Amino acid sequence: MRGFLNKKEGQPAVQKILETILPYVEKPGRYCGGELNQIIKSWEDTPIKVALVFPDIYDLGMANLGLGLLYHQINQRTDTLAERVFAPWVDMEARLREAGVPLFSLETKHPLRDFDLIGFTIPYETLYTNVLNILSLAQIPLFSHERDESYPLIMAGGQTTYNPEPMYSFIDAFFIGEGEEGIHEILEVLKVCKTQKASRQVCLEKLSAIEGVYIPALYRVERTAEHQPSLIPVNKSVPYPVRKRIVAELPPPLLKPIVPYISVVHERITIEIMRGCTRGCRFCHAGMVNRPLRERKVKDIIFAITEALKNTGYEEVGLLSLSSSDYSQIHELIQAIKDLQSSPQFNQQRLRISLPSLRVETFTPQVMEVLQESRRHGFTLAPEAATERLRWVINKPWSDEQLMQSIRQVFALGAVTVKLYFMIGLPTETKEDVLQIATLCKAVLEEGRKVSGGRVQVNVGVSTFVPKPHTPFQWCASDTPELIQEKQELLRRELRHRQIKLSWTNPAETMLEAVLSRGGRQLAQAIYLAWKKGCKFDAWQDHFKASLWQEAYEEADVNIAEIIYRKRSFEEKLPWEHIHVGVEKRFLYRDFEWSLQGKIRVDCRTGCYNCGILTQFKDLPPSLCRSRVTHVQRAGELFMEETPTISNND
Repeated sequence: MRGFLNKKEGQPAVQKILETILPYVEKPGRYCGGELNQIIKSWEDTPIKVALVFPDIYDLGMANLGLGLLYHQINQRTDTLAERVFAPWVDMEARLREAGVPLFSLETKHPLRDFDLIGFTIPYETLYTNVLNILSLAQIPLFSHERDESYPLIMAGGQTTYNPEPMYSFIDAFFIGEGEEGIHEILEVLKVCKTQKASRQVCLEKLSAIEGVYIPALYRVERTAEHQPSLIPVNKSVPYPVRKRIVAELPPPLLKPIVPYISVVHERITIEIMRGCTRGCRFCHAGMVNRPLRERKVKDIIFAITEALKNTGYEEVGLLSLSSSDYSQIHELIQAIKDLQSSPQFNQQRLRISLPSLRVETFTPQVMEVLQESRRHGFTLAPEAATERLRWVINKPWSDEQLMQSIRQVFALGAVTVKLYFMIGLPTETKEDVLQIATLCKAVLEEGRKVSGGRVQVNVGVSTFVPKPHTPFQWCASDTPELIQEKQELLRRELRHRQIKLSWTNPAETMLEAVLSRGGRQLAQAIYLAWKKGCKFDAWQDHFKASLWQEAYEEADVNIAEIIYRKRSFEEKLPWEHIHVGVEKRFLYRDFEWSLQGKIRVDCRTGCYNCGILTQFKDLPPSLCRSRVTHVQRAGELFMEETPTISNND
């Protein structure tokens, strides 16, 4: 394949063709490259070439921190180069197909098929058809079994790959977990395979020995005695289950991010202050699969902010985590940021700090103060559920009074707009739970009016719950479209107010997300047929084509009701069980039982429940988890205590 044998070197003649195309497309800056801090290395002198692909438009992909980190990790090596590729918008795609130009990288305009490895970052399921569309634009066969040694290896990582099966036909190798260390092991294998002119099969077998790498072709479906499909390895040398990869300590932050020429979704520096979460929200996929908790030191965060500001010219810094206000040194960090803002170096800049993912119960006056400048016009809170009972079910145990106290603080800071996020369709939800969303929103509006009068605006976003793999709710059923519409109509009637703006998720879009996140290998053919019929940019409302997906399900003989509208039992083999995220199935099921009883688990920093993550990664440093030093000794004992009661009726 061109990725391993007799690659034709040299700059392709794409630039001249681009000069004739770009004047006729929207935002040509998406396709030019040449931005501040991009890295261009010698194509001829660099043995291994990697294309990092985000399967959505440049405007969104450039904000993806994972892609940026891998870009710099790979380009630090002398033997490897990494270049970026994004999905072209429909106008650019039409021009490329018309001109017969294969999709190319931004840095050197080389076609994707000239690279050794194409690495897709897939953070959400509605990008699946975009992956196929990009392979088609690159003139690379879509199905793995159709690609020979003349094509690069296709790899995928990201949050969706914790259930890789719907895309198994198209991806040669999945990387499960955190890739900052694993990418270097992958590149070493590719380097050896290229030198030895190894076959594609040999290369895949070598890659399968790397922790976190899953090769679908090395596993086959076998029916159990209960006629349930189960994946098993083709031989004893193939790992089972495939354990996710984690890094014990957060890698160095991104100090020289690429600065786009055009406006993108987040125009700011992004610094990851911690990874993982200890809260245990039962609906939250990211909170389960990204365990355990690891934090960055305050001095390292401040250094990263200082350097990144100098290297970019940005004036906003986003401090990223799943729950930023849970950072254990948040007050020390806030003080250090305030000192930085008033320092001679930056006192002429309007340095703004954003802390996404704030929890209601962790709002403090200090946190609010640092956010006052950047969010004085609006704040966002995510109650998720409007009743205390339902919040206990999902393990977000805070009271109505805590929420209203935070709301009062927000308005006292001068905010005139508050956005509230809720979910409908949560397990055990009743009509009263739905109605309470409207009641709570009206109460928030009244609190705002007391402070700001008629200027107040309450924006309400209502999404629909999807039971995600590797969470305590993975055994639950999804609401039907009819039931979702009934609840949405109820809220529309109750929230007809000029100062309350309601938005919701299209039930058909929710259904697609549920099918793609919860299905198995049977979905690959449906994804292919949907793409053939014209589906792409499924995450964009004006491009989503529900009727074409329905046709694809029927032609592929996919029973979507069986996948998403049916409760599962503990004994049932789930399509993603061969992927081990470190959190044990028995722990998740016991937590599901607790949810039905309204029992909560407090923050596991205060005491270990032994979800399994500490015992799975006991070979890593003790600092890996804040509760580890105190509680890991009882891990085995706790695990036995947490063995669930198994019932087919749940």
